Parts: sequence; C-alpha cells; structure tokens
Amino acid sequence: MQSRIELPSADAMSPQQRAIHESILATRGNADGPFLAWLHSPGLAGPAQQLGAFCRYGTRLTTLESELLILIVAAHFRCVGEQQIHEPIAIQAGLAEQAVVTLREGGWADLEPPRLAMLQTLTRQLLADNRIDDATFEAARQALGTQTLVEVVGIIGYYSLVAMTLNAFEMRLP
Repeated sequence: MQSRIELPSADAMSPQQRAIHESILATRGNADGPFLAWLHSPGLAGPAQQLGAFCRYGTRLTTLESELLILIVAAHFRCVGEQQIHEPIAIQAGLAEQAVVTLREGGWADLEPPRLAMLQTLTRQLLADNRIDDATFEAARQALGTQTLVEVVGIIGYYSLVAMTLNAFEMRLP
C-alpha cells in the first residue's frame, strides 16, 4: 500500500504486531487496506481486524450484498483505496460492472433483486442522514430480520472506519 505515513515492515514488527499481522494474512491473504496503519497501535489493530473479519466473512449476508454496502461506503467517503480493493471482489461476486461504475461516481445503481435495492437505500440513508427512516427500517427488518439488520449496520460502520483510515493516511494500491 502507498501511504503518507511509514507502514511497518514485517521484519521490524514487535511480537504483538507480528501476531496481529499473521492473523490478518491468515484471514485475508494480504494486508492491503488499513491494517498496516492500524498496526502502529496494536490495541486498535487487533480488535479492528477481528471485527473486519466478521464483517467480511461471518455475517448472514451474501458476498454480493456485503460488497454492495462496502462500495456505497467507499463512494460516500470518496475512498479510492477501498474502491481499488473491493470493486473487483464485488464484480466477482456478481455485481454488474455498470453498477460498480455508477456507485463509484456517486449515482444510484439499478439493482435487482429488490433486496439489493433496499440495502442501497438503507445504506445511503444511514450515511447521509445518520438515521434510517421508518419505512426503510420496517422494509429492512421484514426482509432481513433483526440479526442481519444489525450486521448490516455493523458493516457500514466498520467500512466507514476503514475509509476514514485509508483517506486520512492517503492509502491506496500502487
């Protein structure tokens, strides 16, 4: 990752940093994203990477649904690093390339099935207004159930932290 701060190298990491780094690699296969910045604070890096692993791999959402949420967050924060990492994953999961471009440009993607469209509405409302209106909330609760709705909000929050980290330190793929 390119960054405006120096990112720790594997050979210069403390044992605590190295253990977290190894956990990141075991879960994701690489340390792209905010992880190397977070390793400057192992107390933040450890719990944050565990939450991220759950948000990415442990929720009841499909990969396509999760990646949709992530791309909407990335567009909201104009986070190039997050887009670079997650656009290919979203396309591989089945999100149309035109939808990816539309989201990157800040537009509303034409999404089917209706569950994806509802997730787009919910995510945009929460990011723009810091709230979800009653109609959208009820539609989401009916479609998703309470557990999955809580997980959706968690994904939006977690990837907002990721976007802020990547933007603050101007982190992106070379």
